[in-house]
Amino acid sequence: MFEEVSLKTITVAAAIILNDQNQLLLVRKQNTQAFMQVGGKLEENEAPELAIQREILEEIGCECEIKHFVGQFETAAANEPDHVLVSYVYSVQLKQKPQIAAEIAEMKWIDLTDQATHLAPLTSEVVIPWCQQNRLS
Repeated sequence: MFEEVSLKTITVAAAIILNDQNQLLLVRKQNTQAFMQVGGKLEENEAPELAIQREILEEIGCECEIKHFVGQFETAAANEPDHVLVSYVYSVQLKQKPQIAAEIAEMKWIDLTDQATHLAPLTSEVVIPWCQQNRLS
């Protein structure tokens, strides 16, 4: 018999933000190791489109324009063991230069071939492959 492990679900909105050099903007939250997309948990009855705009404003102080909905994905949660992360992922364009705010400890632009940065599962399994297949021309 298999022991059933009950996984808790975290639902978030996450942003794919690329610059003109086709580098991906990632953040690391305080007291965590993995770099991840800008974004965060949906508030009660909040639409993912509104959540991503709110989170971008809170975390990096920018207004943004949603370019398109990339998809809904399930991965392991980076910082919470025994949790499944359900992510609504959006490609967005920032209207200002990003600045660290809220619970963000570090922010950086990475090349899509970066092997040195500790990445969250959503970033390594979904976002970077998507960016590589949908390169900006």
